[in-house]
Amino acid sequence: MDIVRSMKILEVKNLNISIAGTIILENINFSVEKGEVLAIIGPNGAGKTVLLKSLIGLMNYSGSVTWSQGIKRGYVPQRMDIETDVPLTVKEFFHLHESAPSDKKIIEVLGYVQLDTKILASGFGEISVGQRQRILVAWSVLGSPDVLLFDEPTADIDVAGQESIYNMLYHLQTNLGLTVILVSHDLNVVYRHASTVLCLNRQNLCLGAPREVLTPEQLLSLYGGEKAFFEHKHKH
Repeated sequence: MDIVRSMKILEVKNLNISIAGTIILENINFSVEKGEVLAIIGPNGAGKTVLLKSLIGLMNYSGSVTWSQGIKRGYVPQRMDIETDVPLTVKEFFHLHESAPSDKKIIEVLGYVQLDTKILASGFGEISVGQRQRILVAWSVLGSPDVLLFDEPTADIDVAGQESIYNMLYHLQTNLGLTVILVSHDLNVVYRHASTVLCLNRQNLCLGAPREVLTPEQLLSLYGGEKAFFEHKHKH
């Protein structure tokens, strides 16, 4: 057995979340091992983003979310909440980070997310949505996390850009040894990159290796409609 992969770094037990009397998540249970790529999938309104936020303490819940001692986490939201016309360059944005990064460190993380250093002189209104998403990833990596949590990292990005973003995430995971928890609507990405998938629709509907648990019947239960009957095949 791979000793590194057998180290449990997160355990979630009986997690429940209600907002204004409405049950959002009910009796959620799963664990994550070091080096794992966990994909969380489910229809709109299933509670995926709420679950992700609860894992980093941004949502109140009952039950337990237990991280191994000393685990550092980085969180990448769907999109940047900063106005793109703000008079701020990319370099100035990085210097706002709490770790007070040196220029050398900033250049290093830009390399991780495969961006040229020329972008540092650009304003946020001058760069693409995909570039802004990579900058958010680089920002999260500045804190040297053990775990990266991504909420729909390709939201608002075209198909070509999506492929590029996911290749970047794979590069980060393999080269930095990161554990990844990823919310995604793209089942092809789940099959290609995830070691474990959590099917979520307010409750746990499945948990396991994608090719073992994502049967047509399970996808029908999760999504309904024609998506459930699309057979995903990937050549390794």
